[in-house]
Amino acid sequence: MNKEVTEFIKDKTLINGQWLEAISGKKYPVFNPATGEQIVLVPDMGQADTRLAIEKAEQAQKLWAKQTAKQRSIILKRWAQLVETHLDTLATVLTLEQGKSLAEAKGEVTSSINYIDWFANEAMRINGDVLPPSAEGNFEFVKKRAVGVVAAITPWNFPNSMIARKVAPALAAGCSVVIKPAEDTPLSALALATLGEKAGIPAGVLNVITASSGQEVGQELCSNPIVKKLSFTGSTEVGKILSRQCADTVKKLSLELGGNAPFMVFDDADLDAAVQGAVAIKFYNSGQTCICANRLLVQDGIYDAFINKLQAALSKLHLGNGLNPETTHGPLINEKAIHKVESIVKKAVDQGARVVQGGTSLPDIGKQFFNFSILADVTPEMDIFKTEIFGPVAAVYRFKSEEEVISLANSTNYGLAAYAYTEDKGRIFRLSDQMEYGMLGINTARFVSETVPFGGVKESGIGREGSVHGVDEFLEMHYVCIKN
Repeated sequence: MNKEVTEFIKDKTLINGQWLEAISGKKYPVFNPATGEQIVLVPDMGQADTRLAIEKAEQAQKLWAKQTAKQRSIILKRWAQLVETHLDTLATVLTLEQGKSLAEAKGEVTSSINYIDWFANEAMRINGDVLPPSAEGNFEFVKKRAVGVVAAITPWNFPNSMIARKVAPALAAGCSVVIKPAEDTPLSALALATLGEKAGIPAGVLNVITASSGQEVGQELCSNPIVKKLSFTGSTEVGKILSRQCADTVKKLSLELGGNAPFMVFDDADLDAAVQGAVAIKFYNSGQTCICANRLLVQDGIYDAFINKLQAALSKLHLGNGLNPETTHGPLINEKAIHKVESIVKKAVDQGARVVQGGTSLPDIGKQFFNFSILADVTPEMDIFKTEIFGPVAAVYRFKSEEEVISLANSTNYGLAAYAYTEDKGRIFRLSDQMEYGMLGINTARFVSETVPFGGVKESGIGREGSVHGVDEFLEMHYVCIKN
């Protein structure tokens, strides 16, 4: 590691402008998933540390909210500029702890820059409303104010950009934040906090809690009445637990949860474009994203041709250590993830699926590598149909008609992202009306950006991140009526 990368790998965490150990003195190791090597020991914090961070965040938030929108915007823009200056270093830190290729890591850090810059601008556009008087002599208006202290619990699959996507709008609104990054990937959060501090974010406005287990920290974040808002990205199962824990204090919630994304390819589609899209979204981050194409639904007439082209496209990808320039895809996050994907594939095969290629882990490369895999002859009756795979396994299903595939696509409790490839203009609008998803990509698989209201329906979550709507999640409306 070069000197700058080493400087950004922190062994302490930031609370109220101070870099601290855990009150207990405990630490836990962070490993490189590609090599299994220990990178660093970080503080293993608990309830007492979390309560301290919340209390300091409350004190800091009152002063931060009093700053003008322009003052907050200037600091956020300075933060974005610093992230851009150190893009390569932040990408290296990300790859070291998460495993994805440097190319994907640089793309993620670039996304963080875009989110911070976007919400720096949105800080200047938080407007209230003057209302028509409800009675003669009334002057009535609505003010928008910061919700207060925000708890942000972020995932390991995008440890840099998920911080930016939650923290930037919160700070733009005038909130302070306590971040709990995933236990596997705390280093990107600490690196971003380092640059936030240099950008001029006041002490206590941005705090980070690192912990080897989220249970104790999460319980405090959810139950502490000082925290007014929880923003969580992760599994639906954990999201439901956090939601229940927040109920007693009636917190405002943003939940970006699991997905079971259908990827529909109709027989009139541009087949090459569809295959390219499938590779881009199914195998992005080695299949470890909530918007991955989880079910590839291909019309009968082009089913075999699609699989053949998909297999040819996968032969051009390269698994390996993300720091190697030739690597396109990295390992899964930990051995538990490997065992889960192995189990999913085995059960699908036992139930009648056919392995076209892959289907196994690759211990010769490393303990946490799984081969690019294609399963054919998969049916909706198999368990894999309702399982979020979270690995580089393309399960390909057949369908005959538009009505059938819409029914299949919607037959899930999830509703985050969906994709369709077709040249039929009428079908495009029918899909836009009938698909039960928060986001739908037609003839494109990569549409997420800072301008997009990212989020789902059904059990895929509550609220939206990004876009002009993202800052509203961190604001409350206050109505005022003045009688003349």
